[in-house]
Amino acid sequence: MFRRRKPEDDFAAAVYKRVGEQARSAELFEACGIPDTLDGRFDALALHAALMIDRLRREPDGEVLAQAFFDAMFKHLDLTLREIGIQDLGVGRRIKIMAEGLHGRALAYRAALGDDGPTPLAEVLRRNAYGGRSPEDPQQVARLEAHVREYARSLSATTRNDLIK
Repeated sequence: MFRRRKPEDDFAAAVYKRVGEQARSAELFEACGIPDTLDGRFDALALHAALMIDRLRREPDGEVLAQAFFDAMFKHLDLTLREIGIQDLGVGRRIKIMAEGLHGRALAYRAALGDDGPTPLAEVLRRNAYGGRSPEDPQQVARLEAHVREYARSLSATTRNDLIK
């Protein structure tokens, strides 16, 4: 309540807001086939957040920024769970599951986007971005893969201050 705000908190909150908007893009749910459900929306958010966290870590103060982003994200998710009626005792458990899910997805996406990733990105997306179900249309996975590659490329080319524009 009386905690001083750190300078990176405002930046991280602005970046999180932008990532949240991108993760709610209609294209992801319509053209790419991510289920428009609570789980599907988390999958889309986790995908974009994982890529943003990797981008933030490239800054000189990257670990601090990445942690501030993570904190802003989970503060928002905590509030959202409470708003949809999850009981106080269940929120912490769900947040823990979501944090573990984000961590696992981030590792899988990072490896798949690397030059010598053990698993192709399309397969990682099938397992992590569709709530455990592969879309019926394989073109949806191909469109999502193209979206992810373009988003990662765009993040790499974006300066720190432009991440919030």
